[in-house]
Amino acid sequence: MSEKTSGQTPSKSTGSLPTPNMRRGLGSFFKDLQREAKQVSWPTPSETTRLTGTVLAVCFLTSFFLFLLTLLVQTLFKMVGVQ
Repeated sequence: MSEKTSGQTPSKSTGSLPTPNMRRGLGSFFKDLQREAKQVSWPTPSETTRLTGTVLAVCFLTSFFLFLLTLLVQTLFKMVGVQ
C-alpha cells in the first residue's frame, strides 16, 4: 500500500534569488557598467528633440486642463456661496 519513489529526493527550493559574488570588486563593476552602456540603444538627436517636444506639449496641455478645471470649480463655489 505504500508508494515507491524513484530514489530521487525532492529538491528544496527556497524561492530566493542567488546573491551576487561581492568579491569581484569595484573595478569589475565599472567594466560591467561600461559594457552595458555600449549595449544601450541611444536615441538620435532628432528623435530626442521630437520626444522632448511631445513631453513639453503634454505637460502644457495637462496644466491648461487643470487651470480650466480650477476656474470651473471656483466659479461653481462662488455661485453656491461657498468661500
